[in-house]
Amino acid sequence: MTRKTMRFVPIKSADQQAAAMVLKTRALLLRQQTQAINALRGHLSELGIIAAIGTSKVAELIEIVRDEEDICLPKAARLALAEIADQIEALTRQIDKLERGTVGEVKRDEDMRRLITIPGVGAITAASVKALVPDPEGFKSGRHFAAWLGLTPKPHSSGGKERFGGISKMRNPTLRSLLVCGATSVLRRVKGNEKAPRWLVALLARRPFKVVAVALARSRGSSGRSSPRAGAIEILARQAAQHVPEPNDDQNRLPGT
Repeated sequence: MTRKTMRFVPIKSADQQAAAMVLKTRALLLRQQTQAINALRGHLSELGIIAAIGTSKVAELIEIVRDEEDICLPKAARLALAEIADQIEALTRQIDKLERGTVGEVKRDEDMRRLITIPGVGAITAASVKALVPDPEGFKSGRHFAAWLGLTPKPHSSGGKERFGGISKMRNPTLRSLLVCGATSVLRRVKGNEKAPRWLVALLARRPFKVVAVALARSRGSSGRSSPRAGAIEILARQAAQHVPEPNDDQNRLPGT
């Protein structure tokens, strides 16, 4: 028994499943890397050794751990923390290997090449859309795609009064996080940019930064002027002409994606 409003999830191909495995493996390694880095920072902070925020600054801490002449670390602590340092470096090499493979696939795929022309959308985001979107033709418009991602406000309507809150944690958290992070990178370059869209500058002037970031992320997958039968990937690619031509920022260090 079927209804006109019923939707069916198409079976993913082996290539789609393989691509999703690569992305999920990378996300797992990123979480492990974050845990190891936090452990190293926490242990060293107990001894008064700290470093600036950022993954790139961890190299300074690793140098201290491996410096045998440094008297700040007791011998037992140095022995234990050296193992954590080795784990961090091993995870970094594994993540880089997977990312190089993903970038290579993006360069060979026409759909993903169109996606990375959108400001704030890099190789990881493009590969995630290609692997995780079951069937782009199943969305009647970009608005449907944005709702599927979970980038629409959660309604709290009653008594004929419509009230809309923030976005919820439902739908697709992976793509939603990537698009919001990409939109954030674009917004950071809007200030002082004469070529920035006026509507985006005006929106930043009257609304909080993160609210505008979610709105911009939603516009990546929603376009009221797009063809009603256009696929989601094609709709996303068409957004490239509607935004500032900023450098592509890939969200390579976003935990849990």
